[in-house]
Amino acid sequence: RKRLQKESSDSEVENEAKGKIFSKKPAWVDEDDEAEENVDMTHRYRKDFMKSDAEKILTKKKLKRRLEEQFQQAMGGVPAWADLENRKKSKRTASDSDSDEDDDLLCRTGNFVSNSESLPRGILKMSTCLPANQERFANGKLATVQFHPSAQVVMTAGHDRSVSLFQVDGIKNPKIQSIYLESFPIYKACFSVDGEQVIATGTHHKMFFVYDMMSGSIIPIQKVRGVEERFLRNFEVSPDGSFMLLTGTSGYLHLLSMKTKELISTMKVNGRCTASAFTPDSSKIYSYSKEGEVFIWDVRSRKCLHKFEDEGSLEGKCIAVSKNNQYVACGSASGVVNLYTTDVCLKEKHPKPVKAIMNLVTSATCVTFNPTTEILAVASREADEAVKLVHIPSYTVFSNFPVFRRKQIYLAQSMDFSPRSGFFSVANNKGKALLFR
Repeated sequence: RKRLQKESSDSEVENEAKGKIFSKKPAWVDEDDEAEENVDMTHRYRKDFMKSDAEKILTKKKLKRRLEEQFQQAMGGVPAWADLENRKKSKRTASDSDSDEDDDLLCRTGNFVSNSESLPRGILKMSTCLPANQERFANGKLATVQFHPSAQVVMTAGHDRSVSLFQVDGIKNPKIQSIYLESFPIYKACFSVDGEQVIATGTHHKMFFVYDMMSGSIIPIQKVRGVEERFLRNFEVSPDGSFMLLTGTSGYLHLLSMKTKELISTMKVNGRCTASAFTPDSSKIYSYSKEGEVFIWDVRSRKCLHKFEDEGSLEGKCIAVSKNNQYVACGSASGVVNLYTTDVCLKEKHPKPVKAIMNLVTSATCVTFNPTTEILAVASREADEAVKLVHIPSYTVFSNFPVFRRKQIYLAQSMDFSPRSGFFSVANNKGKALLFR
């Protein structure tokens, strides 16, 4: 009994010692951290968040809580991607059992049931939904539409200086939130890979903005040291979330750290670069020049691994790499979209495309693959209804899209598929993000 008492007292001493070790005091206390910073709620961008006239001034903490409340109300709770504790737990239990995978399916967006057979050619079974931004059309041209990487949310951005988020259900598509960037018509906007940020570039600006959805803050990146450009417009985010690639003038490509937004290195193509795309593993970059050449870069060494000519291209316009890294699509000013296999592109200087898609009669300005690499969407912003969906296995165009004898799409500016290919959206010049299921 004495021995047991001694052991228990020893363990108590050990616990006390551990408590003292882990309860460290801070080295110093910054008084500025304790100070409450007030926010003027009468500003036109914040008026919507006031519950009464008495709330003309709110602290930053209260405003942050208000933003979180509004977001959660629209989403019906805290979405999985925004719940940090839930994400940590899911990482720890990812390999526990098959039942966890079944539960995870219920949190995904798009089609849940996949047939054993591949997608058939000819006619695509799809229906037209209300526009994704039905509750807030853009005033003018809509530059970007993009689905959130993990939540059932779509983002739109346009020349009316707004970035808007909508919950996608195909029925009402309720608005979650809109932010306004004063005197900043948006050229392009894109989610970060973790879905916590939106990066937006302007039509005639050196700077760009980062919207942090978790804190509700809008961070201006005034200047990237080492990047000397009149305008920063086109950019890409690497699939692993590590890099941001800015397309400069005179063929310059600026590789930035996604975390710090600082310059890592600069590469240069011959002539002017019109479009770029990362490979799915983020190890390579395909850059398409105005002269119709494609340069393949190694991200780690920043060296050009290979260069090939896009067959028949007089002027390069857009490029995309499929999610399974099997295909590269190059769209040119003639309207032709050449589809290549990546293994041939890495070896030959004059590769032959497996298919030359000639269904566009004006310049091909947008190409994108669906997540399963069964559909390639091609579009031109220079003609009404100039959108085609290509069945990849057979290299044939679906005959029932777009709908004939009825103007619906107008001038397509941007396109995207949802993460599970359940939805397809087209942003047009009328300020609408058309939605198809």
